Amino acid sequence: LPHSSTPPLSHSPTPENALYILYTSGSTGRPKGVINTHRGVVNRLCWMQDTYTLTPTDRVLQKTPLSFDVSAWEVFWPLMTGVTLVLARPEGHKDSAYLVNLIQQAQITTLHFVPSMLAAFLEAPDASQCTSLKRVICSGEALPTDLQTRFFQTLPNVELHNLYGPTEAAIDVTAWSCQPAPESSATVPIGHPIANTQIHLLDSQNRRVPPGIPGELHIGGVGVARGYLNRPDLTAEKFVPNPFVGKADGSTNNEQRTTNNEEHILYKTGDRARYLPNGALEFLGRIDHQVKLRGFRIELGEIEAILTQHPDISQCIVVLREDNGQEPQLIAYVVESEVRSQESEDVTNQERRTNNPQPTTIPALKTHLSNHLPAHMVPTQFITLDALPLLPNGKVNRKALPAPNRPKSTPTRSPQTVTELEIAAIWREVLRLEAINAEDNFFELGGNSLSATRVNTRLRKAFELDIPLWVMFERPTIAELAIHIDAMQMTLNQPVSAAVGRKEIEL
Repeated sequence: LPHSSTPPLSHSPTPENALYILYTSGSTGRPKGVINTHRGVVNRLCWMQDTYTLTPTDRVLQKTPLSFDVSAWEVFWPLMTGVTLVLARPEGHKDSAYLVNLIQQAQITTLHFVPSMLAAFLEAPDASQCTSLKRVICSGEALPTDLQTRFFQTLPNVELHNLYGPTEAAIDVTAWSCQPAPESSATVPIGHPIANTQIHLLDSQNRRVPPGIPGELHIGGVGVARGYLNRPDLTAEKFVPNPFVGKADGSTNNEQRTTNNEEHILYKTGDRARYLPNGALEFLGRIDHQVKLRGFRIELGEIEAILTQHPDISQCIVVLREDNGQEPQLIAYVVESEVRSQESEDVTNQERRTNNPQPTTIPALKTHLSNHLPAHMVPTQFITLDALPLLPNGKVNRKALPAPNRPKSTPTRSPQTVTELEIAAIWREVLRLEAINAEDNFFELGGNSLSATRVNTRLRKAFELDIPLWVMFERPTIAELAIHIDAMQMTLNQPVSAAVGRKEIEL
């Protein structure tokens, strides 16, 4: 704003005006700004209050970063109902031990979790003591049934609600109230449409699919966004004319013609879903190569577009893999440029198939990506190939991409002290590695912010110390972490935990 006084706006916003613009990942390397309106978000908030009904005794926790649309209801739902709003500290949403303490101290009744973070939260030793909780809202990823079961085992008196919705449709468009009894599918249903929202499951010819048959999920109603900021081409591709306009619920008769302008447009989500026998929707994943990782929606093409801008890389493909029970991680398969290949011609073909680029390339690629993308979009591993495997039609054969090697420990000294041995045992359990050395970097072994949270929870329990989560990031080796923990114990004038000292640890 200019330093001089600025007169107030000459008019008040209408329901059709833009309320906010949130940027999401774009396949061309250009993030796209989604324009959501006052009407759509207000509809979403009013539905939430009608459905879950906050009362004056409720206390809502705001912990989601403001770049994520869940933060909109965390802020405005309690404020519009006169309920207490509690703000978590910056980065507090990543620290399950901190959240457990905050929930207990502030008597939180309502909060949100991405399923992957809910899993980490439930591992905290005192999660079951969060007795003030009334309801937990889940969204951002598919909610597995085993996580639903663990939730009710830990918090049997708390409601769990599974919501679904893209940024392009005012936060959420369907909802499901979870039950302790497991569902027959691998994931929990995403439920039924919220108020003033229509869901259509269509085939490639824009025809409705029958129950039980997968179709692309299309969204209609007041929550659909206006489109993408300054991207008329992409807006026209994703926000399409409603083929069922003029007929109630898309029926073939002429009853109850629609008149609202917003019902003339459907948003093509690119998500696959089907109707279950009970009429609820089941989410089946993406049609394209867009993925969800720890609650973040990621266009793999955006990573690929940035990666191929590096002079050492001529081709690449990025995938989300979950091998052998490991946590999902981004893997980049790269083909070096001709110049880079000539520089490395002394490396034999066998050596080039070791599933790793040359050591000097990995830091350069990670730095290059980090300069353009957020941390959650930087692949964990980079695998060098002579060429990308292709199908007969010339497309990349993703099924033929080799599985990544497990990260290998560096040949340094083994853990020696009691503290180092206990840390190593915890790291091996979380990272699913057979051996770890004292100088290994947690994040170079495949760790991320979520697995760091799980490690931190175990460290707190093992050493009976209030270890801040940031320690994992500032002291990412076993040796450094052990020094910090030993210093904390000396400060508190307490010896290493007797339970730890008695524990027999096999390396």
